[in-house]
Amino acid sequence: MQNPPRFSIIKRLLFPFSGEDALSPQQGLRVVLAWILFFSLPVSVCVLALTAMEGFSGQKIITSVMFAFLSGAFIFGMLSVLIVVMSNRAAHIRQAWKAQNGRS
Repeated sequence: MQNPPRFSIIKRLLFPFSGEDALSPQQGLRVVLAWILFFSLPVSVCVLALTAMEGFSGQKIITSVMFAFLSGAFIFGMLSVLIVVMSNRAAHIRQAWKAQNGRS
């Protein structure tokens, strides 16, 4: 029985797959959501703290936090989509190379 390799907590959170096989749509969505939450929430909390310390009104605080979260979600969501696409492409190339060379 082969034991799977143990990855660090950050690796398990952000990309918990070996890269040997292409990711299913559900696995890709999990990676995208993990990246969006992992990076956008801390940015939003920092913006919340800064706007609250500056004494802005409630509406200005909410607007700033929403803008920070949504822009972070867009940026890091697109980066994670790129990572999923490139990982799937690399897995397909690796599988084709193994099939061509007769390795399993």
